[in-house]
Amino acid sequence: MSILDKILEKLPRETQISSTSYEGANIILYTKSRKFFLNSGDIIRQLVDEFKKRIELRADAAIRKSEEDSEKILKKLFPKDAEVTNIVFLPSQSQVIVEAKNPGRAIGKDGEILKEIKEKTSWTPFIKRESVVTSNITNNIRKVLYEDNAERQRFLNNVGKRIYEIKKATSSEKWVRLSVLGGGRQVGRSCFLLQTPESKVLIDCGINPAASNSGEFPYLTAPELNLQDLDAVIVSHAHLDHSGFVPYLFKYGYKGPVYCTEPTRDISSLSQLDYIQVSHAQTKKAPYSSTDIKEAVKHTIVLDYNEVTDITPDVRITLYNAGHILGSSLVHLHIGEGWHNILYTGDFKTKETQLLNPGHSEFPRVETLITESTYGKPDDLMAPRKESENELAEFVKSTIKRKGKVIIPVLGVGRAQEVMIILEEIFRKSKINVPIYIDGMVWDMTAIHNAYPEYLNNSIREKIFYKDRNPFLAGNFKRVGSAKERKQVIDGGSCVILATSGMLVGGPSVEYLKKLGSDKKNSLVFVSYQAEGSLGNNIQRGDTSFSEDGETYEVNLDINTVPGLSGHSDREELLTYVRKMTPRPRRIIVVHGDNQSCLNLASAFHKEFHIETTAPRNLDVLRLR
Repeated sequence: MSILDKILEKLPRETQISSTSYEGANIILYTKSRKFFLNSGDIIRQLVDEFKKRIELRADAAIRKSEEDSEKILKKLFPKDAEVTNIVFLPSQSQVIVEAKNPGRAIGKDGEILKEIKEKTSWTPFIKRESVVTSNITNNIRKVLYEDNAERQRFLNNVGKRIYEIKKATSSEKWVRLSVLGGGRQVGRSCFLLQTPESKVLIDCGINPAASNSGEFPYLTAPELNLQDLDAVIVSHAHLDHSGFVPYLFKYGYKGPVYCTEPTRDISSLSQLDYIQVSHAQTKKAPYSSTDIKEAVKHTIVLDYNEVTDITPDVRITLYNAGHILGSSLVHLHIGEGWHNILYTGDFKTKETQLLNPGHSEFPRVETLITESTYGKPDDLMAPRKESENELAEFVKSTIKRKGKVIIPVLGVGRAQEVMIILEEIFRKSKINVPIYIDGMVWDMTAIHNAYPEYLNNSIREKIFYKDRNPFLAGNFKRVGSAKERKQVIDGGSCVILATSGMLVGGPSVEYLKKLGSDKKNSLVFVSYQAEGSLGNNIQRGDTSFSEDGETYEVNLDINTVPGLSGHSDREELLTYVRKMTPRPRRIIVVHGDNQSCLNLASAFHKEFHIETTAPRNLDVLRLR
């Protein structure tokens, strides 16, 4: 008997349940009884308590008002200051999506407006925040999900059937294996295959932007991986070295779900589109197309932090704040009936930043910890954050004083917005009145930050709610949107330039360096990790020139590095995290660092905690239980 049958057995006939479906791990009941639809709270809560699943009741089409009549009712209910921008009906799910710039006013005190919508229309309302800065990518993603709603509903129902009704294993044996398909003793192309008797789950699937073609992509040809047999993909965060190869999976036959937070879905899509554009600019063939990115979006199931959900018959996940970038997640995996628990950190930051709260550190259970080690060497200790902010301020002020330009290569998401906040404060307090130019995809990424303030720390979240206090809308920030505008920046006066890519691997940051790099009065400030093999890393190591397209360019400007602004934890933070982590793991697997970082950190963990530690190479397979 399926779980749906067991639930229906518990319901009296007068509830008039007309149909049931899955939305991933969520269970949806449709009723023809308007009375039950409006007064079902206690019964549904009892079912949730008994089955430990998310169960939702919605109205059958027979008792819903028409879309036209319902829209008229909704428009009358919403106050003007809710600033409703869009109303979309999803009949296959009996939902109405309302996009508003002031969602609190659209919801009403104690949810009174939502209650009225249900009472007067029998549609189930969902309120989504509309960014004060227009985010084209977020709007386009929502359109994709709305337009293909019936197809998406079929997909979600099939995911639920796989979780609850389709069993693979014929043996009662309990085991867990982890294959390292990328990210083993390297920074880049993170990709790990988790296998159990019931499941095959891919954790992250990234690229290595700094590598040549031979080392750019994860090892998806490993014999244990077959895309058609893959049950789920989990993406910890949206940086390309963790999410950049996900569309490739759909190009070559994967049809299953991708789990991540909502900001990760949006930022990943924008980063992947930018990756295609940069590849074309470098006359390289991108490994996938925008159509494949669209498929990935249609198959993404978004989760909130701390939301527990089944993703296969024997794997349950919970995403926690990682403190690295907007929407970044620590991935907690609960295997079987509690017989093994894994925490995968992805990239994480254990201290509060200008943007985000620190990474989460308390969990129900953890036997195996899989941690990054980007800054895992003994001398990888960062200066206090305020000291680093002051250092950046001095570099900027001294360059402006000598009428130079400051180039700050940034990752489109994370460091870019962090530096924007710092610069806004520096310029406001010091009354500096030169422009800060934003080039590359930074502007669109910043719009996404404005769309999801609930993922930011309290200070920034409060400021975003008020246009006159929103640091991202400060008057110094100027968007650069074309080659003509870029030339005007290069030919113009003293300024600060924030441009992608953060490692000087293609993108406008390299174009600025070509034109401005030979002038001693200009500055280049690194605020992000520079992977081995990248132009940024080469310059940090002392290269005074670089070649591209048959031309050689001099690097003669003032070069500075401010590592204390990183979104990664340094060595001491990583050790302290394990000291304070509740509960402490029995085994630690160290990944996402160069060879020395991984080995040094693994050794330090072993010496201090006297537990098993491993620093696997790519294509190693580890039995975790």
